[in-house]
Formats: sequence, C-alpha cells, structure tokens
Amino acid sequence: MIEYLKFVLISSLIIVFSGCGRLSIEVVDKSPNSRQYPYDEDGIDHSSDIDPMSIKSAVPKYEPKSQYGNPRSYEVFGKTYYVLDAAQGFSQTGIASWYGKKFHGERTSSGEDYDMFAMSAAHKTLPLPTYVKVTNLSNRRSVIVKVNDRGPFHTGRIIDLSYAAAYQLDIVKTGTAKVKIEAIVVNKHSATKKVRVIKKNQTVYTKQPFYVQAGAFTSIDNAKSLQRALLAEYTYPIKIKYLKSNGKLFKRVWIGPIYNRDAAEKILNRVLDKHSSTARLILDENK
Repeated sequence: MIEYLKFVLISSLIIVFSGCGRLSIEVVDKSPNSRQYPYDEDGIDHSSDIDPMSIKSAVPKYEPKSQYGNPRSYEVFGKTYYVLDAAQGFSQTGIASWYGKKFHGERTSSGEDYDMFAMSAAHKTLPLPTYVKVTNLSNRRSVIVKVNDRGPFHTGRIIDLSYAAAYQLDIVKTGTAKVKIEAIVVNKHSATKKVRVIKKNQTVYTKQPFYVQAGAFTSIDNAKSLQRALLAEYTYPIKIKYLKSNGKLFKRVWIGPIYNRDAAEKILNRVLDKHSSTARLILDENK
C-alpha cells in the first residue's frame, strides 16, 4: 500500500498491482519524514468545511474485480501475500489504523484516487474492491467501507481506514483500535434480482421452490437479529439476501427453499404472527 513504503525509503514508493500480477513502482519526490507514522497528527484538512460525521457509509453494490491490485500473489518487504479469490464469508479481528491528508488524491492499488473523505480502506488480501463492515470493538461503532487499496504492511495491522471512516469510529486521535471486519458481498446476479410476491389464494404453477421473506432491512444488524431468532425455530436455511429496491440496497431475510406450498404458507402465517407484519411468500424468478 502506498503510504507504508514512505516511512522506509528516502523517496516514496507507490505500489500499483496489475491484473496479470506485475509489480510496477512509481517514484514520488517526498521525504520519508512527510508522514508521522503510524498516523497523521495533522490528518484533518483544515481548509475543508466537510463534516466527517455527515459522510454516509459506503453502499455495497456489485462491482467486478478491478483491473489493478488483484494479482494471485505479491511481495512487499520480503513477505508474500496471496489475494483471495472471493470475499464471501470473510471476517477478521485485529488492529486498524488510518491514513489521511498527506495521501489525499494519490493513486491506490486499484487505480482509484485516494479520497480521505470517502468511506474506503486498504487490506492486504481481500479482492479489490470489497465492501466490509468495520466495528470498533471498544465503542461498538460501525461503518461500511469500500476496500480499494493494499496494506497495511506494518506488523499487527489488518486494515487501514480512510480519515472519514476512522473519524466516525473514533480512531483518529488514538491512531489505532481493535476492530472486527466482515465482508459484505453483492454478486452480479443478486444486484439485479427481482422476486415475485405470491398473494394469498393465488394459484401458481411452478416447479421453483417458495421462500418466506421474513423481513427487509436497511440495517444488517436488524437482519442478523431476525435471522438468529428464526434459526432457533426452523430447520430450513435462513439466509440474508442483499437485493435492491427503488435504488436502495435492502438486507432481506429469507426462509427456504420450501418445496411445498402448504408448508410455506404455514411458516408465513407463523412469521406474520410472531415476528413481522410485512412477511410475504415469494418466488425467486432468477432460479
């Protein structure tokens, strides 16, 4: 990642990884003392009137892997890192740090420009881009960021946050904090998926399984809470689906597949009575 090489070399080295795995190095005329490691004490852009707390979390969406930053493996400081093929199910706990003003506008490993006021981050092995939920374990504050850069390469660090993300998690003053990161994956199929709502007493001729949508939330925490409650009651799979509606991404809790219409409607009625007045019977028409 671009910033961690600056405190080691007389001139900074920005690492950009190509899709075929080549490592190209761009020399930037800056002193290693331009950065006070492990974080910028002057990370705030005093010329800006942007309120970091007003910046919304990144909204997970489907994006193909970037052309740059996704080699199968790469080496930094004599250590080899292996980039994951996919982020599905990924979670990690460890120390987060952040980078700010002195790198604002510089190129990240994915080829995007670093924006200290964007909700972004760097990670050593997640595919670029990947959206992750980051929780500060000391105060339980959470944000969602887009991982578009490589690093941190300092021992013991698992993620490097943008200034805005670090500010919202209350990490700016301390420079580091223990966090948990959880990947949020929206695949291409799910990003455009539509479902068919089945009304009561509606005759349906289909070989597709039914699902009970127990709830739809903008908050992943609310979706997981309902998922846990349902897992304690049913032996059917209980999954969280990331699906768009009216331009917004919702976390939908699905029970199923259920291959019997009567069984599906019985579960629907129980969910309506006990958990949610908005539960509905659906078909996944993309199956």
